[in-house]
Amino acid sequence: GSNSNSKGRVPGQIVVSVAVLSWSLDRLKGGERVAIATVIEAQGSVPGKPGARLAISSSGAVFGTVGGAGLELKVSQKLEEMLVSKDSLNRKKGGSVEVFLLHKDGKGKEVTALDSLCGGRVTVSMEVIDPSPHILIAGGGHVGFAIAKVCDNLDWAYTVFDIREEFCNPGRFPDAERTICCPVEELLHEEDVVSLQRFSDVLLLSHDWAVDEDLLIGLLRISGDSKRPRIGAIGSKKKWSEFEKSGIENGIEKEVLDSVRCPIGLEIGADSPEEIAVAVCGEILSLERGINPT
Repeated sequence: GSNSNSKGRVPGQIVVSVAVLSWSLDRLKGGERVAIATVIEAQGSVPGKPGARLAISSSGAVFGTVGGAGLELKVSQKLEEMLVSKDSLNRKKGGSVEVFLLHKDGKGKEVTALDSLCGGRVTVSMEVIDPSPHILIAGGGHVGFAIAKVCDNLDWAYTVFDIREEFCNPGRFPDAERTICCPVEELLHEEDVVSLQRFSDVLLLSHDWAVDEDLLIGLLRISGDSKRPRIGAIGSKKKWSEFEKSGIENGIEKEVLDSVRCPIGLEIGADSPEEIAVAVCGEILSLERGINPT
């Protein structure tokens, strides 16, 4: 029949695995980090079968199971510990594989013993997945277009916003997650502190200072001092001093304004839009990896 499987896999378990992975991808797209535990081997009488998965996101949401009881509690604690550690540490160290012995007599062996009478041995892999950058390119002109091209090569997601339709449409940006062409107020009305978390970065690249200024103040009002997204603006220090003055007049706290980068991009002597795009994306990569370039 349609449910037969010559390799002995349990179709129901496959469905559960797909559900956990799909949930994890949705969380990653929303800008969250996700820790996943997977049962990769099971011997004896155990609650979790191979392929069972448990995922926890950085917001504390939980999906799936590795079998419940003491095993689940122990695995959940380890996943939470991995989530609070630095991204760079997880990247260098990688995940871990741990063996759990579900019996009181397991103490003293090179395994983690659980106070359980069901017996059995479970091997679990644990890893943290960080979301890829998703950049809101606010301004679809020459620099925004060049940044989109670099994002395409890096396989980074990006959304493009511009008040001018000729600079913000699917024909100009065929690989964008979305192109948003509307007044600034309309964009800000669509967003809230949770929805903005899907962006790793907002780059203010508009042709018009007033558009960048309105967008900056509006975004800072929504996001406040939350970690995502990072905000950067193209332009001179003089331009930034005007933005800062306007922000303070509009009730934005100085420390929140100080989190904005202006001018954006690494100091590499970039002049053309294409060179500026390399400098800007290089800076974003250094921020993602926690590396301060010298």
